[in-house]
Amino acid sequence: MTPEADARLPRAFTTPGSASFVEFLAAHDPALLPAGRVLPAGDAPTAPHGTTIVAVTYDGGVVMAGDRRATAGAMIASREIEKVFPADEYSAVGIAGSAGLALELVRLYQLELEHYEKIEGSLLSLDGKANRLSTMIRSNLGLAMQGLAVVPLFAGYDLDRDAGRIFSYDVTGGRYEEHEHHSVGSGSVFARGALKKLWRPGLDAAGAVHVAVEALYDAADDDSATGGPDPVRRIWPVVATVDADGYQRVGDDQLAALAGEIVAERTAANDARTSGRRTRDDRGRRTTATNASDEPRPVPHDEGADGTDSEGDTP
Repeated sequence: MTPEADARLPRAFTTPGSASFVEFLAAHDPALLPAGRVLPAGDAPTAPHGTTIVAVTYDGGVVMAGDRRATAGAMIASREIEKVFPADEYSAVGIAGSAGLALELVRLYQLELEHYEKIEGSLLSLDGKANRLSTMIRSNLGLAMQGLAVVPLFAGYDLDRDAGRIFSYDVTGGRYEEHEHHSVGSGSVFARGALKKLWRPGLDAAGAVHVAVEALYDAADDDSATGGPDPVRRIWPVVATVDADGYQRVGDDQLAALAGEIVAERTAANDARTSGRRTRDDRGRRTTATNASDEPRPVPHDEGADGTDSEGDTP
């Protein structure tokens, strides 16, 4: 993009054209687009991958949350990567897949929406935003076939419907609207199971944030590529709400308190399950119970030749 002889911007920058920044870049300098690069033959090198993203709707909005871990093969490449970003004032995008390409795609998508708003003088509709992202993902198909796939999750507040909406994608650019909640990434199977049990109609923003963080906890419990909240390093998930007030990131102090609350609840539940498993009866013999409400049952002991059991008690 070298300036012309008169030191002005290249003519392409002042010629009226499409409201799409991606289309402008494709015409002016396609090599700057991810799809404009040609990779050498062979397998793609091991690169950091972002993992689990969840989205949860609530009355009048949507919550998006992502863990902070990136992996490169069996190694933890980063514990503090951010995977949830504002796409514009009323939408958010979360990334899963090849981290470097995904971050570049997000920046390009943010420019795409900002460029449209400046050219047209108005916001693109939520459906239009979802369709633009679908086109950008489709253009990355060549890199995806070489192992550098990017599969984002998109969510936003629909100004016309006064509701939060969620959109998922596949590597070919297929766009699918999800209802109530959704998850993508390596821990999505476990997160989705948690979301099915925890989500309920009538959630407010605080309740939806709680559900999203609990789902990430469950994903981290079963998926090694998903990182849970780390109170030692003070690393918390990136969580954002999108509603009529726009995109708002949940503060770390609030997430720290919420993580402590979830840990306390799960610790209490675990203690209640295990407290009745081993008790002693009135004679001091060891007994077992399946839970705290079961009647204790004597544990059989091996009797010695002198008639005493293995603990020295006379039966």
